[in-house]
Amino acid sequence: MADGSVLVSFGETRVLCTASVDQSVPRWLKDTGKGWVTAEYSMLPGSSPDRIRRRTSGRDQEIQRLIGRSLRSVVDLETLGEISVTVDCDVLQADGGTRTASICGGYVALHDAFTRAVAAGTIAKHPMTDSCAAISVGIIDGEARLDLPYIEDANAEVDMNIVMTGSGGFVEVQGTAEGATFGRDMLNQLLDLAAGGIEEIGKAQAEVLSTAPGPQVRTEG
Repeated sequence: MADGSVLVSFGETRVLCTASVDQSVPRWLKDTGKGWVTAEYSMLPGSSPDRIRRRTSGRDQEIQRLIGRSLRSVVDLETLGEISVTVDCDVLQADGGTRTASICGGYVALHDAFTRAVAAGTIAKHPMTDSCAAISVGIIDGEARLDLPYIEDANAEVDMNIVMTGSGGFVEVQGTAEGATFGRDMLNQLLDLAAGGIEEIGKAQAEVLSTAPGPQVRTEG
């Protein structure tokens, strides 16, 4: 029923991403002619072996700000006009990489929402300026690896999340060494590995988006 919706899978990680259009903007954007894109993120109670409490933790807030920043980087907010879109990312099953999966699925859900808005005449022009995707990389036993599942992520010597646009620009690079440091050569190797993975994700996103979204399901409550 959402304006855009995607079930995204990376290994055993599953995230439901929905985009909802609102014909208004936050008060601080009123009369500016600009729209807004924001995100909310949560891990549902059954998404991990130990039940997750229903709350918005500091980690959740950090992740949803990351998702929002990433998606806004490829949206022309002036073309959007005074309209807000909220992208909700609900983790159904977590096995590492939930924030990067949320960005990848959130982009597709947002694109579909905009496509429907253009078809309905809500906005005059599609405001997406580029594609956006993200992936995790890390170092395990001295080896650079892509898209870490939880068991690797928990034991990684270096853990990094990379967000990039389809044209190759970096939106965000989050990297941490757990104990031992890493050098510039390894950093470049991790960035190259991430760029290759994001290119593959971009192809999958483009394939999905090559078909316009179907009609929404509308029911009375």
